Amino acid sequence: MINEIKGAVFDMDGTLVDSLMLWNVLWDKFGKQYLNKTSFRPAAEDDKAVRTMTLRDAMNHIHTVYGIGADGNELLATANAIIGDFYENEVCLKEGVAEFLEFCKQKRIPMCIASATAKKHIEAGLRHCGIDTYFSRIFSCAEVGKGKEFPDVFLLAADCLGTKPEETCVFEDSLVAITTAHKIGMKTVGIYDQYNYGQDEIKAIANVYIAKGETLQKLIY
Repeated sequence: MINEIKGAVFDMDGTLVDSLMLWNVLWDKFGKQYLNKTSFRPAAEDDKAVRTMTLRDAMNHIHTVYGIGADGNELLATANAIIGDFYENEVCLKEGVAEFLEFCKQKRIPMCIASATAKKHIEAGLRHCGIDTYFSRIFSCAEVGKGKEFPDVFLLAADCLGTKPEETCVFEDSLVAITTAHKIGMKTVGIYDQYNYGQDEIKAIANVYIAKGETLQKLIY
């Protein structure tokens, strides 16, 4: 399939980098800071929903549903401090990512990022992992104003790459995002991540599925 695509749109978290455990770090911090508990876990449906929202929308949602913090802005400030340090100093690439990005570069496939993460955190993470030069542009749902349940961020990314939706491949670990990209005719590569939901559904929808124990290098060989 890789020989059929003319543009590639990559998610950040759970696709290029190991970072989805960060949500559990946030929940633990919220439990200690706001609830005097060793941990906090939202209901499964809320935990699932916030992962594809903008961070501001996610924090507003958690405040509204669980009454944590003075308001969503307070939660947002706490989350941004934790997340910023993580992307600047700790985040790591998933196995096989560096090799696959270099392969796409050699094939002259233009690449960009489409992520629900704030742009400043994406930039910090890409620099920390040494892959920032591969991407022509970063699209953040926070700047677009809509999450990945809407097609806007993917259509903007394809337009930036100069490719039609059907010529563009979206690399994602999120069922919501894979479903959206599929509906607008984009090719999709679904990627397993132990912290994400709906792996069976992703496998059924995606054109190619990178299963547990596999890496993006599967597409090279």
